[in-house]
Amino acid sequence: MSKPLQGRVAIVTGASAGIGLSTARHLADAGARLVINARRAEKLSVLAAEINSTAPNTCVPVAGDCADQATIDQMLNTAKRSFSADADLIIVNAGRGLAGSVVTSDTTQWDEMLRTNILGAATLIRAAGKRMLQAVPENQTGQHGSWLSAPARDIIVIGSVVGYHVSPFSSMYGSTKFAVHGMVEGVRRELGPKGIRVTIVAPGFVVSEFQSVAGYEDAWFSQVKDKIGPPLAPDDVARVITFIAAQPPAVHISEITVRPTRQDYP
Repeated sequence: MSKPLQGRVAIVTGASAGIGLSTARHLADAGARLVINARRAEKLSVLAAEINSTAPNTCVPVAGDCADQATIDQMLNTAKRSFSADADLIIVNAGRGLAGSVVTSDTTQWDEMLRTNILGAATLIRAAGKRMLQAVPENQTGQHGSWLSAPARDIIVIGSVVGYHVSPFSSMYGSTKFAVHGMVEGVRRELGPKGIRVTIVAPGFVVSEFQSVAGYEDAWFSQVKDKIGPPLAPDDVARVITFIAAQPPAVHISEITVRPTRQDYP
């Protein structure tokens, strides 16, 4: 069986459920070694045991707040210590939604959402990007020409279709994804010329714990599923992420949107 990510070392945040959990499984199946992160230590341990049962000593859990610098440093250091190599595949997946607009959403949840979705993503991208730059040796002209002979290096960030199209039912959450999309494009322009691929993946409706945590009403979401269904499953997005990471170092899928076929908007 082909293992297109054999030898790669990945970090996946938000790996206890949904897109993160599915992505960890798909990356492991493709041959990657993993550090998985989420706040729920028990769920992480179950996933790590599952992956290690078929590929021993290839998955290490690091529980903690993905927006905390100490947790981020622990993830990066754990990858190096466990696999004798720095992580070269970072999946910035952890995030949370929030139903409602700037006017109607629950203001008590704003700080946590902004911290997780924007500051947490930025802090991980910064830390991982700096380590990746250290691992890309410059040639004599200073143009990082030797990156093609090294393994691919990827930072893949989960955005959202509502980071492109203002959504009336979740515009406060969408504003965080607009920020993430802009940030990722800026980092792509900075790191891409140095051999580090930075990608935004923007899913449409994906059925997971996301809806209940965000506070969407069950009746409303049932109507959405009836209208545009079948919605995406986390595995659908995980396959896309694995495909992006498996490209040769000189091929960069910098931006991709994946929707249910019948989803017209957003």
